[in-house]
Amino acid sequence: MSGTIRTGVGGWTFEPWRGVFYPDTLKQKDELGYMSRQLRSIEINGTYYSTFKPDSWKKWRDETPDDFVFAVKGSRFTTNRKVLSDAGESLERFMGQGMSELGGKLGPIFWQFANSKKFDPGDFEGFLKLLPKSLDGLTLRHAVEVRHDSFCCPEFPALIRKYGVACVYAKHQTYPEIADVTADFVYARLQTGSDDCETAYPAAELDQWAGRLKTWAAGGVPGDLPLVDPDHVPPSKPRDVFAFIIHEGKVRAPHGAVALQQWVDGKV
Repeated sequence: MSGTIRTGVGGWTFEPWRGVFYPDTLKQKDELGYMSRQLRSIEINGTYYSTFKPDSWKKWRDETPDDFVFAVKGSRFTTNRKVLSDAGESLERFMGQGMSELGGKLGPIFWQFANSKKFDPGDFEGFLKLLPKSLDGLTLRHAVEVRHDSFCCPEFPALIRKYGVACVYAKHQTYPEIADVTADFVYARLQTGSDDCETAYPAAELDQWAGRLKTWAAGGVPGDLPLVDPDHVPPSKPRDVFAFIIHEGKVRAPHGAVALQQWVDGKV
């Protein structure tokens, strides 16, 4: 048995994709519909900067296939603050913008923290306590992406595991890599690809990543990724896996996500 593996990218509105990933004849209003039929998930990253009307969420829901799932990036006004446990009002505003209109297409909400934000166990737990477990009858899944080395301690994965929150595994040139499994799903952001390669990563690397994703989905832990709490063995059970290719130039990110899904599905 294995969980569902979904690969994707961040956003769908990006001018350099036009004529490269998107056909020249495709209208801009049809870009989400096109991309959602090539990929299995997309990070909605505009929510990091602003909120949207319920009609926008309905539109995104209706333009995508039935089995498509969005990830939603949490607001910077919630995470970029000195005292995280004071984020209640901002969090309520974010959660109340209408995202439940996505229905079953609402996937994980991931919260990204600045690289200057250090691990303060008490304050971070205060933030975790604020995260709602459901929204308008929908079960919510949360993931956190941390970018300061102070989080590289066993106390951090133990804390978020207590609340069923996933640690975003971020493969990045400078930020720490934490591959500890702390929830019933896995969230990965692959950020070292290159636009010099047609599929962002060469075939050998895509094959490696596909193997890691499948290991996670089957309930295991890849043996070649860094853990900060190696003594903890997570339960071996199927997990859904979300993997997004998001490198600096990102022109070839959609091609990479399509290719990675093909490796996962054994179509290469």
